[in-house]
Amino acid sequence: MSRDGVEVWRGSVAAWECDHMGHMNVGFYVAKASEALAGLAAELGMPRAFAPDAGATLIVKDQHIRFLKEARPGAALHMTGGVIEVGEDDARLAFLLHHADGALAASFQTLVSHATADDGRPFPWPDRVRPRLEALRMDVPEAAAPRSIGLDPVESQASLARADELGVKRTALGAIRPVDCDAFGRMRTELLMARISDGIPHFFEGKRPGAGDDRKIGGAALEYRLIHLDWPRAGDRVELRSGSAGGDARFRRLVHWLVDPTSGRAWGAAEAIAVSFDLETRKIITLSDEELARVEANAVRGLSL
Repeated sequence: MSRDGVEVWRGSVAAWECDHMGHMNVGFYVAKASEALAGLAAELGMPRAFAPDAGATLIVKDQHIRFLKEARPGAALHMTGGVIEVGEDDARLAFLLHHADGALAASFQTLVSHATADDGRPFPWPDRVRPRLEALRMDVPEAAAPRSIGLDPVESQASLARADELGVKRTALGAIRPVDCDAFGRMRTELLMARISDGIPHFFEGKRPGAGDDRKIGGAALEYRLIHLDWPRAGDRVELRSGSAGGDARFRRLVHWLVDPTSGRAWGAAEAIAVSFDLETRKIITLSDEELARVEANAVRGLSL
């Protein structure tokens, strides 16, 4: 067992991967974790798990992320990975994204299903892979452990009808293009996070909590949980509904549902812990009592994953 796991990805932050906050956009964190998953699959003896001719692959079901230190343009990064726990046909994997000095930029706990590549049907790990799963077990550092969002199994309430019932606002609307899909025709894993990120300006309607003086205000996510409930394919439509589930003067809990606007079924759900921060000092902003009251008045009671 290795405390830090094995290296499964190495690269850097491109300027075009960063948003107007000046740091790498959350969608690209997940994109890099997807590459790292392919790297760990190779270490498990499945080097072509994400190739078009694969017979078996790893399908992400649930992903917990903690964002620990900003990654800005030009930052050199590398990722290590390993195995936390193993089931009959699934496993919880850990990925640690490191800065060049060793500081953690982010951590991922990813629940994957070992499944047929074409139709996503789970089936048991083969005997040749199980020894590698055991050999690659790693410790989860405290910084990678859940803090404000748990890992307990959930039965998502996400649906278009429920969003309408609760009054959860639309923040994004579009369709899945062929370029958005993986080698098996399913929406790429990082697209759930990317759609959420694209919808954030509509969620805040141009005014983030804490804005109102001369400070340049931005926002950041500290923790996320992404649950994939179904996989849209090219031509499928997607609609994002986003709402606040409450919080305090520093931290807010946001919930996002990605749904099919035609059938109303859910493609995925996410929960996030978000903050406002000063873009010049890069410090978290504490809301005034008046601003907190406004934010709380807009919270959707009963909203959850």
